[in-house]
Amino acid sequence: MMKRIGILTRDCAGVNACLRAVVRMASYYQIKVIGIIREYEGLINNETKILTRSSVSGIINLGGTILKTSRSKEFLTPEGQEKAIKTIKDNDIEGLIIVGGNGTLAGAHLLATKYSLPVIGVPATIDNDVNGVDLTIGTDTAVNVALDALDKIRDTATSLERIFVVEVMGRNCGYLALRVALAGGCEEVLLPERKFNIEEMCQEIALGNTKGKISWIIVVAEGKAKATEIAQKITEITNLETRVTILGHIQRGGRPTALDRIIATRMGSYAVEALKEGETDKCIIIKDDKLSTIPLAQAIKPKDIEVESYYKLIKFLA
Repeated sequence: MMKRIGILTRDCAGVNACLRAVVRMASYYQIKVIGIIREYEGLINNETKILTRSSVSGIINLGGTILKTSRSKEFLTPEGQEKAIKTIKDNDIEGLIIVGGNGTLAGAHLLATKYSLPVIGVPATIDNDVNGVDLTIGTDTAVNVALDALDKIRDTATSLERIFVVEVMGRNCGYLALRVALAGGCEEVLLPERKFNIEEMCQEIALGNTKGKISWIIVVAEGKAKATEIAQKITEITNLETRVTILGHIQRGGRPTALDRIIATRMGSYAVEALKEGETDKCIIIKDDKLSTIPLAQAIKPKDIEVESYYKLIKFLA
């Protein structure tokens, strides 16, 4: 029976709800939880604190993570990893729950395989790019935050009769852009998974303009192209006024939606159960509304998302 476990996190809406669930489920089993501040960087520098039921009170509705987070280049080195292992030993940590996206879960897989540590990963990223996972913590909130901004942009686009190019996050995965474009009734979406021809897109815009169409919203995933360059090219070809909005890190913040709070709470609780039952090198998933685990090696592989059916629907309805 484990007596002390550690937890470290990346940041997105719903992570605090997951953290709360981990601490309180562990408390039920009389397991102490050591919070690791600033993710792997804090693991290297031995930045830790004891988390109790009361210390996670009132955080279920908060965005971000109360444990803070930081990328760590040092953790990628053998020296950094040895420091992290020393922190784990010095704090008598018997197992780890690691909450985050691909990079964070890759670190979890490394600790489980290279150092034989009991590790459970919980998928949390607004990109929804964890392989084998239908929906990651933070995705639903990010879609709704971006959609709220896009609805406001549409008011201006219609009033001023302009084209707006809206850049959302998604360097290697267009899930966020695709969902926002469909839910926002947008005319076009540019994705990492799909080739596009800007000349053809501009021809469509010009044709629509001759038929009386006065405004467009084009969503761009940040990994596909720079919104500023797309907008400049549209203006050059069509001679129509174009504006750019880059939503940036606003999408990672905000109060988590009910859906994110629920899946985060369920995944966090199940992570404790999995660790307690001796599972390791696994990622928590919800499939058909049931909790289970898959190997971390599978979770960190590139994820294929359904693009064509969604894209065709966007174009049919534009």
